[in-house]
Amino acid sequence: MRRYIIRRLLLMIPVLLGITVITFCIVHLTPGGFVRVNMEMNTKISPDSMQKLKALYGLDKPVHLQYLDWLSRFVRFDFGHSFTDNRPVLEKVLERLPATLLLNITSLVMIFFFGTIIGVTSALKRNSPYDRIMTAVTFVGYSMPAFWLALVMMMAFAVKWPVLPVSGMTSMNFDMMSATEKVWDIARHLVMPVFITAFGGLAYVSRYVKSGMVEALTQQYTTAAYAKGLPERDIIFRNALKNSLLPVITLLGLSLPGLIGGSFIFETIFAWPGMGRLAYDAAMTFDYPVIMGTVTMAALLTLTGNLLADISYALVDPRIRYK
Repeated sequence: MRRYIIRRLLLMIPVLLGITVITFCIVHLTPGGFVRVNMEMNTKISPDSMQKLKALYGLDKPVHLQYLDWLSRFVRFDFGHSFTDNRPVLEKVLERLPATLLLNITSLVMIFFFGTIIGVTSALKRNSPYDRIMTAVTFVGYSMPAFWLALVMMMAFAVKWPVLPVSGMTSMNFDMMSATEKVWDIARHLVMPVFITAFGGLAYVSRYVKSGMVEALTQQYTTAAYAKGLPERDIIFRNALKNSLLPVITLLGLSLPGLIGGSFIFETIFAWPGMGRLAYDAAMTFDYPVIMGTVTMAALLTLTGNLLADISYALVDPRIRYK
């Protein structure tokens, strides 16, 4: 197992480099640019001044040389400084990272917790009215556009019935609250973005769990467990459910990229102070160092999540060994 983990960590290096190369080329080949977008509206700036600004930010060099300069700083854990406020990019990313992790981890827990419950109960009550209703509800959530549902919920629970906050992570008087009130305030701000993310992800998780449970319940070891007179609860949760978790672990690794990518949309809609909103603002101003910092951090989180999902196979199924 240790050799496998080391090998996977080494393989993450070329994958991460490939992601940074593609991202760097895309953001630099996009029409416009930091100097042009932010300075061309100022009629007092001459072309010579704009050229000097490009030289100041290193944007007058060829793209491959700019990437090598960025890579030489990246290996020293230096993402450079933001063009807009001259703050270190790593400082800005780490400042927003906890909010993004809070949103994504909470959404992931909700998706797999309720998805597993729906999948197990649907398998035990297969072809019943409950199974059909859960299937319809989950697939409606899966097919419904997330941004449209977000706008509907904002209109319903923030405008018509103002019971939930519409934007941000905390209220205006957050600093004046007690510890318990702060936790409750953050939880209220999490309700809408987490619900929308989880509602869209319940369908595929519950379907995988149901399929695995149905197959596990028809296996000979399950029949033998019933014949021995074991309690049905132990058969379901200790035997059938445990053996049907491998597809769910696969989804766990595959869901992380979608959640991180989707958080860019939700953080912008709900003004959530996370990496997604930071990347959006950076893209609007062509702040190249911040864009590279957020994308690289998101890629690291995604690769780490996939590695943890692969390692979890051995924890769930002892028959699996990495050689």
